[in-house]
Amino acid sequence: MSKKAPRPEREEYGYLCPVDTRWRDNDIYGHINNVVYYSYFDSTINRYLIDEGGLDIHEGEHIAYVVSSGCDYLEAAAYPDKLVIGMKVDKLGSSSVRYGLALFGESGLAKATGFVVHVFVNRETGRPVPIPERLRSALAALEA
Repeated sequence: MSKKAPRPEREEYGYLCPVDTRWRDNDIYGHINNVVYYSYFDSTINRYLIDEGGLDIHEGEHIAYVVSSGCDYLEAAAYPDKLVIGMKVDKLGSSSVRYGLALFGESGLAKATGFVVHVFVNRETGRPVPIPERLRSALAALEA
């Protein structure tokens, strides 16, 4: 029998982003639908990339594509919970980054954990490019 890993705590994440739940986030079962967690993760990542890394999502030469993602659900969340998404960088490559993410309620333990992998590409060609320096510095600040 394998021992379960402990649930992550907020202190393990270098960036915390509050999330406002909405009534429509709940599904028929009365909790936040699983696909909404991905939206929370995506919004958190992009908020950080824009604010800290200077990513220009509308006209910048480089953008980031999600190439892989996953989520483990540990405890249900529901509207009107006050949530926070924690973000860290698990692996920083030359053109890609793997983010570690967690969704927290008012307690200090994660209700869900997840990951997203971004590959940075040239907007025109869609081909991978090295992560621009300002973005790389912002991401390096969150390395686990």
